[in-house]
Amino acid sequence: MKYQPLSSSLYIKNREKFCYKLAESSVAIFNSNDIMPTNADGTMRFRQNNDLFYLTGIDQEETILLVAPDCPNPTMREVLFLRETNEHIAIWEGHKYTKEEAEATSGIKNIQWLSNFDQVFNTVMALSCNVYLNTNEHLRAGVVVETQDARFIKECKEKFPLHNYHRSAPIMHELRGVKEKEEIDQLQIACDITEKGFRRILSFVKPGVTEYEIEAEYLHEFVRNRSNGFAYQPIIASGASACVLHYIENHKECLAGELLLMDVGAEYGNYNADMTRTIPVSGRFTERQRAVYDAVLRVQKEAANILRIGTNIQDYHKEVGLIMQSELVGLGLIDQTDIKNQDPAWPAYKKYFMHGTSHHLGLDVHDVGTMHGPIKPGMVFTVEPGIYIQEEGLGVRLENNIVIKEEKGYFDLMRNIPIEAEEIEDLMNS
Repeated sequence: MKYQPLSSSLYIKNREKFCYKLAESSVAIFNSNDIMPTNADGTMRFRQNNDLFYLTGIDQEETILLVAPDCPNPTMREVLFLRETNEHIAIWEGHKYTKEEAEATSGIKNIQWLSNFDQVFNTVMALSCNVYLNTNEHLRAGVVVETQDARFIKECKEKFPLHNYHRSAPIMHELRGVKEKEEIDQLQIACDITEKGFRRILSFVKPGVTEYEIEAEYLHEFVRNRSNGFAYQPIIASGASACVLHYIENHKECLAGELLLMDVGAEYGNYNADMTRTIPVSGRFTERQRAVYDAVLRVQKEAANILRIGTNIQDYHKEVGLIMQSELVGLGLIDQTDIKNQDPAWPAYKKYFMHGTSHHLGLDVHDVGTMHGPIKPGMVFTVEPGIYIQEEGLGVRLENNIVIKEEKGYFDLMRNIPIEAEEIEDLMNS
């Protein structure tokens, strides 16, 4: 792995928090993700199941975690199962965790090979009444491929039909929504790497460069700073393409006078940054571009200030919508008649700002966590308003990542990444 792993104390603490939420006489199982195929004998790069990673720090395929905090046999209260390596695997795939390394990473003392899983699991199941199984229950998940978790659920219920089955996902969402200090530190590194990429391209962008060249500049800077690369498929959208929210073709030439919207973030240690900046290709904003840019920046700053402890995310989004509504009136994009005649289910401002302002951030870019309950200290959110004017071929979005603090306020993980129009122009023309 490129990144510096965190201390096992984090994963010990995370497992303790999870086990505290379980019913008495319970066992919980977490499976690693599959290695996904491409074509022929090709595979995608492995990405660990984030729940398993959160509880163990183990970043390797074919891994299973078993926790049974009330098991009468104390050696079976935490067991980590690994793929047994050999000389052939070492030659073809490289080094895999030894038992000693896995213990040092996870803090779990009972490390066994996968071949022993059935025997241990059968014993623990005989001593347990409740079973917690894991699934992807993200509100926006579109699961079309059968996962290892899904296969295990079917096998487990067929073999042990009389146990009481429960969902681990609600517990994991609650826990992962609030970050520990060590997690925030990893997110800060991901944001710092993202800053380096952004500063690099400010001196690179000019009329005539292509979106894919800019993408390559980011990737170069990310990887050379121990990132695995992009946290998500980057959006490098010049001109009218900025009005396509999920534009990922990144194939056009950047033209003089256009704006360039870049939604990119580095991944570090499986934690993700999520930044959006919009810059003028020619190095200077036009008067109209600057007016729209400043409007978005004002909304971004106000939104960050009202994203605070106790706030409900749904109410927050409505409040930000009213702030945006005022800015759009000031820009002449909507008027009071539009507002008076608007559909309450789709307010007038949605024509130019049609997406939400904030989402959880962490091991997933759109991280798990409540989107309906009150905001708690330690939660990490994006703040990303935008204005998209298709008829003018002009789109502006600005996005920072913030941590909700114990006291009133927030901590901006992207505080050092240029966002003021004057600073961006100065850096592009220096």
